[in-house]
Amino acid sequence: MRSSSGLVEIIGLTDTFIFNPKEGIDNPVMVDTEEADSVWTPCPRLCVLRREEGESYSFHLRVESGREGHIIRNVVSGGVAERCGLRDGDRLLEVNNCYVDDVSHPEVAAKIKMSGNQLCLLVLDGEEYEQALSKGQDLRGLTTAHKGESFKPPRLCHIRRDPASGLGINFTPVEGEKGRFSVSLVAGGAAAKAGVCKGDRLVWMDGATVSDLTHSALSRMMKKCGNHITILVIDSESEKSYMRQRMPIMPSMAVPHNLPHRARKLHLDSGPQGYGFLLRLEKTPSGRTSHVLRDMDRDSPAERAGVKDGEILLEVNGESVESLTHNEIVDRVRVSGQQVSLTTITPQGFDFYSKLGLSPLLFCEDETIDREKENTTPVSAGDQSPQIEMDASCIPRHCSVQKGPLGFGFNLGCVPQSPGTFISQVAFGGSGQNAGLCVGDVVMEVNGQNVEEKHLEDVIMLVKEGGHFLSLLVMDKTAYSKMKQPDTPTTDISDSEDDDSFEISCL
Repeated sequence: MRSSSGLVEIIGLTDTFIFNPKEGIDNPVMVDTEEADSVWTPCPRLCVLRREEGESYSFHLRVESGREGHIIRNVVSGGVAERCGLRDGDRLLEVNNCYVDDVSHPEVAAKIKMSGNQLCLLVLDGEEYEQALSKGQDLRGLTTAHKGESFKPPRLCHIRRDPASGLGINFTPVEGEKGRFSVSLVAGGAAAKAGVCKGDRLVWMDGATVSDLTHSALSRMMKKCGNHITILVIDSESEKSYMRQRMPIMPSMAVPHNLPHRARKLHLDSGPQGYGFLLRLEKTPSGRTSHVLRDMDRDSPAERAGVKDGEILLEVNGESVESLTHNEIVDRVRVSGQQVSLTTITPQGFDFYSKLGLSPLLFCEDETIDREKENTTPVSAGDQSPQIEMDASCIPRHCSVQKGPLGFGFNLGCVPQSPGTFISQVAFGGSGQNAGLCVGDVVMEVNGQNVEEKHLEDVIMLVKEGGHFLSLLVMDKTAYSKMKQPDTPTTDISDSEDDDSFEISCL
């Protein structure tokens, strides 16, 4: 046996086989072939794509009638994709370390777009993919086996300077390894409260990859950062695993901690007078033109859904509006019928992500409000105790979630400044909503294992290990807070005004 250019040739003599019908197929040569087929294992490939600003990745992602999976097509000869190993017909298994074979096509396309100028794809040859499906192989298990080890995702942490202790963080060069820095913390300081852990490795700071920086350059950045800084960190063992896999560590893979701004997904039900807001095309002081939501009618669907005056529109029904004209956006809203989903962010939030070189859609919160839950049922005079409703809400709920076309249909977030996780987003009409999960629910158990004192990345690993079925024990946030400790209030972010409008629509 010898290997050449990644291909394996079998060289040697084989026994001559003459078929005897009396012997049937019970022949050693044929049995050996069947046994060889039974141990066949498909081999995924990791492709890391890096493009220059304004450059295309040079491939298309398609779904095709009669074929399974997300299919790589139109790979441009000599383009970024081809140079990094993508081939026509490949099937996409993971985007930035996230399994996507069972995720909807628009969601996968959005993940790729939000990745920015660096993209990490795990793919499988088209013929191997179809053969694996015909044999009933577990593709998710295949991706796990390909990595050979489990590792935690990186954390994107926003640190606000404390008046007394400062940022509470220092960076020390790793001896003998250029461009690598270890984290040291002030116990209980601002960095520790923002999700940074002692011994973490620094990967990225305020949009700059630190592998390109000297320690003195890093120190200068720290001095110029002002009252806050955003860093990407990872624990040292997971960093080694990424390096062994030759996988980049990127913000698009990260779990967010303490970010001051988040895009919000809002769901509106149309009323007799429409949705009750104006959509204006406005030019900001920086010269950027944006579609802005203005002048919400009192008690309108927009006001009830939580739309705030001055927010920038990012998506309509999951479709990015970045490349759409004003009239095209208005048409998208009008043809959606009696319900529409809008993704928005404050101008300050948009600027925050722009300065970091990240998509504002990267970490989005679904703020669907369960109005029935908010309305407290009055207790009649004949009731024995006015605490009946409160006691009922304090009972933890078991929610069984089966993975659907949109995954489990929920996202997890961190309880501020402490271990623990909560439901930060529930997809409208998804499996999570159907199972009874609500935004704000605190997660107490995952598949029977208590996670109240576990950090977000550990809980995510448990969820992934559960496969296609998930059992969660959750509790209403208010009831849980009373039982434990009050939540930290969220920061109130005001909206900026801009009068330079030149196009407006009432919706």
